Amino acid sequence: MGYEMKLCIALDMPSAKENLGLLELLGKDFAQKEVWVKVGLRSFIRDGVSFLEKIKEINPYYRIFLDLKLYDIPNTMGDAMSEIAKLQVDMVTLHSSSGREAMNEVAKRLKNLTNPPLVMAVTALTSFDKKGFNEIYNANLESKVQDFAQIAYECGMNGVVCSVWESKAIKEMLSDEFLTLTPAIRPFGEKSDDQKRTANLQEAKQAQSDFIVVGRPIYAAENPKAVFQKILENL
Repeated sequence: MGYEMKLCIALDMPSAKENLGLLELLGKDFAQKEVWVKVGLRSFIRDGVSFLEKIKEINPYYRIFLDLKLYDIPNTMGDAMSEIAKLQVDMVTLHSSSGREAMNEVAKRLKNLTNPPLVMAVTALTSFDKKGFNEIYNANLESKVQDFAQIAYECGMNGVVCSVWESKAIKEMLSDEFLTLTPAIRPFGEKSDDQKRTANLQEAKQAQSDFIVVGRPIYAAENPKAVFQKILENL
């Protein structure tokens, strides 16, 4: 089977009712495609574990991406990941800047599990531009992203969260098997909102992104289902 990007729908609306309503609206007629749903901090803090269960009730084939971006001391991150694994989600995020020791601890906790979630290490948030990134990290954005990716790869993470503009270079540097998840996708050139490093579907394909995250262009559209289906057709 050839390369095919996978869509992650960001459930970022103000209420569980709206988010679940979106999934109901999208239906179940896409069984041939692997569709992921991203549950972020806001939704998880507000709606809890029961929200994950309700997603599966709507469609058991949805893959759940729990986007919590863990960042803490190694033992706390390891404990948190052990608890997350019990939720039977399919993918989770942590910050690569939490360091080698923390990522090694996470990998150790998941090593002997039968069906562990994919662990994706955030490199630089796509809300950063070069100036903002340098102000916090005192480093060049592109080169530091590659440094973060290298450490994550060496620690056994499954991949990284990065912008489309870093994806291909990371794969060329490390491995085609090292996954890249790219947020801030504006599939057909929609406005960028609060994101700085956005890209469209074609650019994501060229960058060999494995997962693309799309939120507002779907749920804020006049016809969310039509946009969703158009994205799937173009993966």
